[in-house]
Amino acid sequence: MGLLVEGKWVDRWYDTEKTGGRFVRSEAGFRNWVTADGSPGPSGEGGFEAQRGRYHLFVSYACPWAHRTLIFRKLCGLEEMIGLSVVHPFMGDEGWTFEPGPKVVGDPIGDAKRLHQVYTRAKSDFTGRVTVPILWDRERGTIVNNESSELIRMFDGPFRQLAGGAFAERPSMYPEALREEIDAVNARVYDAINNGVYKAGFATTQDAYEEAVDELFVALDEMEARLSKQRYLVGEQVTEADWRLFTTLARFDHVYFHHFKCAKRRIRDYPNLFNYLKELYQVPGVAETTHFDHIAEHYYTSHETINPHRILPRLPDPGLDAPHDRGA
Repeated sequence: MGLLVEGKWVDRWYDTEKTGGRFVRSEAGFRNWVTADGSPGPSGEGGFEAQRGRYHLFVSYACPWAHRTLIFRKLCGLEEMIGLSVVHPFMGDEGWTFEPGPKVVGDPIGDAKRLHQVYTRAKSDFTGRVTVPILWDRERGTIVNNESSELIRMFDGPFRQLAGGAFAERPSMYPEALREEIDAVNARVYDAINNGVYKAGFATTQDAYEEAVDELFVALDEMEARLSKQRYLVGEQVTEADWRLFTTLARFDHVYFHHFKCAKRRIRDYPNLFNYLKELYQVPGVAETTHFDHIAEHYYTSHETINPHRILPRLPDPGLDAPHDRGA
C-alpha cells in the first residue's frame, strides 16, 4: 500500500506513529459529480453529463468500497453503459496492478499496468493514496470521482434515469423522505463498522485496537437490535444504507474475523444480521458482484505487516446461499 507524491510512486505504509497507533483513512482526491445535464454537483466542477459509453469504472473485487459501486452498477442497469476494469487481488510494492490473473480486466483506455498510472494520467503531479473505485471520463480524459459513497448516488440518480425502462421506474435507494435517517445510519455504520474493521486491523497499539474493536461490536449489536424490529436498516425498503453495510458484513467472517482480529463474534452468530446478509446476497445480481476468491487472496496476501508469510488459510463456505427467514 503506497501513495503518489507529486506524481511519483512511493511504497509507504500508513504512518500510525503520528496518530497514537490509530489508522486514519485519507479522503478521496477527486470529487466531481456526473449529473443529468452536466451542471455542477454538490462538490467539484461541472461538465460531466450522464451519457452512455462515456464513463469507465476501475475496481477491485476485494475492496468493500469498490464493491458498493459494482452492486449499484448491476442493480441500476448500467453494465452496458459504464465499462469496467478489475485490478489483480494482490496489492504489493506497486500498489494495485493489472497483472494477469483470474477475473483481472485490464485498462482499455491507456493500457496502464499499475493503477497509479491512471491517477497520474488524470493529474501528473497528484499526491495521495491510490484507491478504488475510480470513475474515469473518456471524453475529458480524467478521473471524475473516487469516492464510493458519491458514485453510488450518481449511479442511482442520473445514470439510472438514463438506463430507462424498469430501472428508471424503480424507487430511489436514497428517497428524499428517508434521507435524514439514512444519513444518520450511514455515519454510524461508516465510522464504527465499515472503517471500524480497518481501525482494528491496522492498529499498532493495544489501546488503539481495543478502542476500535469494542466500538465495532457495540455498533454491530446496535444493528442487530435494529433489524429485530424492522426488515431493513431504514424501514421496510432496501436503501443505500443496507448496501453500504452489506459489503462489510459479506467480508466479515471470511477475513475480518481472522485477519483483522475482529474475533469477538462472527456475523453468523447474530441471528438477524446473518439472515439479513443472506437476503441481500440473494437479491438477483448481487452474488455476481461478490468474489470471495479475490477477497481472500487480497487480504491474506497483501498486508505483510499483519500476515508476513502471506499464508492463505483454508476458509469455510460463507453460507450465504442458505435460506433466510426475512420474507419473500
